[in-house]
Amino acid sequence: MSLLSLRTAPPEVPEAPPPAGWPLLRLGFRPFYLGAALFAVLAMPLWIALYLGQVTSTLAVPPLLWHAHEMLFGFAIAVIVGFLLTAGKAWTGLATPRGAFLGALALLWAAARVAAVVGPYPVYALLDLVLLPLVAAVLVDLLVLAHNRRNLPLAGILVLLSLANGAFHLAVLGTISIAPLVALHAGLALIVMIECVIAGRVIPAFTMSATPGLKLAARPALERATLSITALALALWVFAPSATAWGWVSGAALALAAALHLARQWQWQPAQTRTRPILWILHAAYAWIAVGFGLLALAQIGRIGASAGVHALAVGATGGLIIGMITRTARGHTGRPLKASKAEVLAYMLVMAAAALRVLGPLAMPQWLPQLLVCAALAWCAAFAIYIVVYAPWLIRTRRDGKDG
Repeated sequence: MSLLSLRTAPPEVPEAPPPAGWPLLRLGFRPFYLGAALFAVLAMPLWIALYLGQVTSTLAVPPLLWHAHEMLFGFAIAVIVGFLLTAGKAWTGLATPRGAFLGALALLWAAARVAAVVGPYPVYALLDLVLLPLVAAVLVDLLVLAHNRRNLPLAGILVLLSLANGAFHLAVLGTISIAPLVALHAGLALIVMIECVIAGRVIPAFTMSATPGLKLAARPALERATLSITALALALWVFAPSATAWGWVSGAALALAAALHLARQWQWQPAQTRTRPILWILHAAYAWIAVGFGLLALAQIGRIGASAGVHALAVGATGGLIIGMITRTARGHTGRPLKASKAEVLAYMLVMAAAALRVLGPLAMPQWLPQLLVCAALAWCAAFAIYIVVYAPWLIRTRRDGKDG
């Protein structure tokens, strides 16, 4: 070998060490997505059995409040935490909780879900109140260290969710004089705001990346107006009594928010995604936000009950966006192609069917409410059971490409 070749030969790059630790605890989406799916399958049948009087309640709170609280602060929050602890690494380039710390967070979440069923209320409340502030602190620390101010509002919403959760527990205990349902409505409103922010970033980006030649022009004025009116409308819905003068004001704001979300989604050209299930589920779920706001507007002026609007946001929008995101992000972060299998497409359709049965069914056929609830619950459970069957083996194993994460 000549001296010249020695001088110009590229330096050897050491191989990256193999991933360390149990795969399930390498990144936040793994334990929290799996836990959320398991909880979705187990909690819904219990709620239906309680609603139909088939089992005697041993819950720490009345069954209706347990169902509403756990779907928000149990199921949805698990997915949000898993998503943020995963996205936080991509946003900042810094390590997010893993190993024992991540395992402790997941066990804390699971312990609160169990305590709600078998434990005394103070234990349940204490366990339930710890997780969100911890995750908010972790996220703020990462974002501040990385000078990532753009995502700090999401950490702020986590803090507000912690306050709403605290208000719920204090209301149940009688410490503060508000209805527990108001605190739960506040929790749903904050979750919807998170969905509106994240969806506005990822849905058009995903749509463009999957559609060659498609360019979606950003419209900052529409984005600002949509998010601002949405926040105002949700705040009025939570705090303004329905069927009053303030109810008409909040109804008008909700109707305007519905129209803005329709305009916003129209700019994303949802028809372009009809042959890509992993994309159309996100568009279909997002469409339920406009439906939910429209139904809540009618409820605020006394035309219908609030349940339809609440479940449009909770089942259609939140459930649909969750099944769409926990499949897409889990595929990406386990080294698999971003293409839904037939099983996943069936899961998407089942969640959308559950939303239609729960929201539209009772409006059209109120006399069939118990049967509609059972059918909606079966569709919901089947969807997340499919997720468990397909994804659990991936979530507990090393990435397909051998990388960490």
